Amino acid sequence: MNPTNQHDDDKPVGHVLTRREVLTLLGGAGAAALVGTGFSRLGLTQLAGTSTPSPLAESTESVPACIVQPALTEGPYFVDQMLNRSDIRVEPLDGSISEGIQLRLVFRVSQIGAACTPLEGAQVDVWHCDALGIYSDVKDMNARFDTSGKTFLRGYQLTDETGKAEFITIYPGWYQGRTPHIHFKIRTDPASHQGYEFTSQLFFDDDFSDKIYAQEPYSAKTGRRTRNDSDGIFRDGGDQLTLQLVAAEKEEDGYVATFDIGLNTSESTPKSA
Repeated sequence: MNPTNQHDDDKPVGHVLTRREVLTLLGGAGAAALVGTGFSRLGLTQLAGTSTPSPLAESTESVPACIVQPALTEGPYFVDQMLNRSDIRVEPLDGSISEGIQLRLVFRVSQIGAACTPLEGAQVDVWHCDALGIYSDVKDMNARFDTSGKTFLRGYQLTDETGKAEFITIYPGWYQGRTPHIHFKIRTDPASHQGYEFTSQLFFDDDFSDKIYAQEPYSAKTGRRTRNDSDGIFRDGGDQLTLQLVAAEKEEDGYVATFDIGLNTSESTPKSA
């Protein structure tokens, strides 16, 4: 079933804690109190990774941090195609590759308890638009495109024993009304309604996007782009979901982004408010 165009207008939930606050909670008696009381009674609904304000980080290697963050709306363009693949640039129908600056996107998923431990076997889905703002498998009457049956820039990976899931994709383009973003969903058991599910979006530094969009093929798209501070979904927690970017060793390999996220899978699935 192909999605139809609609607005991403759901609101997030959750209170954001600092790294120090969470480490304090996880230490000694604080950890026991956190587990015993339960996150919902503390007003906490989701644990996730943090990022620094710098759009281009010096290193992607860091110790996973469990910090509360909001879930964000799934949006209208999720299609559960169960495409198990790491390189999501490829269009299987004709073997073509989505044009754009390469991005290696690495998720490191942890499970929260008395401490953060790697969550193995979780399914991480990723989907986003191409360099010109077009999604696959969508019939959009407003944007006047129909990509029904195509699956470029969609796919999932299962986390390994270290909690890592990795994708090769491109820096996403933009479309009217939204700042540049990547959708993601993490599920512990996609085949069951009892499984845990977390859905949110990843964002980019505006100034860095300006530099990207001055290059081909992005520069072919004209018009006024929505920036982070004008995007209602970004304002609901996007500053906590902004990716750090690291230049790849080879220039042609573009950039690398690593995102640490901790999930409290003992709680019910977090919902956007």
